[in-house]
Amino acid sequence: MKAFHGIRVLDLTHVLAGPFSTYQLAVLGADVIKVEGPASHDMNREIGAVGAFNDIYMGSHFQSQAANKRAITLNLKTKEGCQIFKSLAETTDVIVENYRPGKLDALGLGYDDICTIKPDIVYCSLTGFGQTGPKRTHAAFDNTIQAYSGLMLQTGPADGDAVLVGGAVLDYGTGAQAAFAIAAALLRRERTGKGQYIDIAMLDAALMLTTSGVLNANTTKRTPGRTKYARIPFAGYGGYETADAILMIGAVTPVQYSKLWRALGREDLAREVEGLRTPDMATRCKHDEAILIEIFKTKTADEWESILIEADLPAARVRTLNEALASKQVASRSVIGKFASHHSANNELKPTISAFGCNKDGPTVTSSPPEFGEHTDDILGEIGIPAEKIVELRERGVV
Repeated sequence: MKAFHGIRVLDLTHVLAGPFSTYQLAVLGADVIKVEGPASHDMNREIGAVGAFNDIYMGSHFQSQAANKRAITLNLKTKEGCQIFKSLAETTDVIVENYRPGKLDALGLGYDDICTIKPDIVYCSLTGFGQTGPKRTHAAFDNTIQAYSGLMLQTGPADGDAVLVGGAVLDYGTGAQAAFAIAAALLRRERTGKGQYIDIAMLDAALMLTTSGVLNANTTKRTPGRTKYARIPFAGYGGYETADAILMIGAVTPVQYSKLWRALGREDLAREVEGLRTPDMATRCKHDEAILIEIFKTKTADEWESILIEADLPAARVRTLNEALASKQVASRSVIGKFASHHSANNELKPTISAFGCNKDGPTVTSSPPEFGEHTDDILGEIGIPAEKIVELRERGVV
């Protein structure tokens, strides 16, 4: 039995962070019901690299984190729509939403409102800045929080512009934190019988993802340094140009540093650094960096990667995403799943599932992402609304 088997989640989120959090619950067995307005679908249904998917409201951004979910349309701008939502909430364990603070309260669907009908509800709100503070009502996306949090000015060369970290890292980091918080709240409920309200802010996730930098900045009041290839404070940790590509290396302990010089044919320097303390290595950074720059130019990145791995050192040529996906290493893992898709040329799509595997009942994809409102009739039927009533509700724009 999967960890969240029997757990029902009402998913009122859109874009990336919220849907990713509920996706992580869905791949572990939760019954996730995605709620969208009849005339206001998740914008990600129209976003992605495949235009044909966008045209039918099944954009790749949406499909990448929608497997195992069911979908319902429900107009929360109507009293009947709100009442139906409350009826669903009565049999729900978790509600996840990413509206502006106060929006659902104004509709009578806030945490306090739901607690009157479902006292042990776990209610999770995701926003850019959280439920407190002067910016609590401000709009935000991954890129603007990267800018506000200082993350962009910890990335890239010191003499260059601020650099946006790729891969929507804050959306997914925030979503992962939300899933973890929900799991913790459910465990607490199992032990105490009490629900919980969870306040997730993308800004908080950004600061968490640079934890050591935050402590250093709070202690020294200095901004974390930037270099083009991140060779601070150790010459043995960062990127170097080779004969054909960039190579990243990671020799950060004195033992590793000695191994590095020995693998590069510099026995003299290998002996010189043996027995150094880690802080002593930092004092050699500029001196050693100049030597390493010249050495790495003499072979290709793949050649150096093989040499350093043979010496039991972390090393990797900088690869494209497609190269990584095609690697035997990724193929050996369970991070990539697949689901049937009549929208794709080969009738299947391959999203990520989760960043961990389990020997029993781990995360899996068991059903394809839902069409817009695909399960509306089924879900409404589960709470006792007859078919003829559903037809009427649809005609009036309630569902």
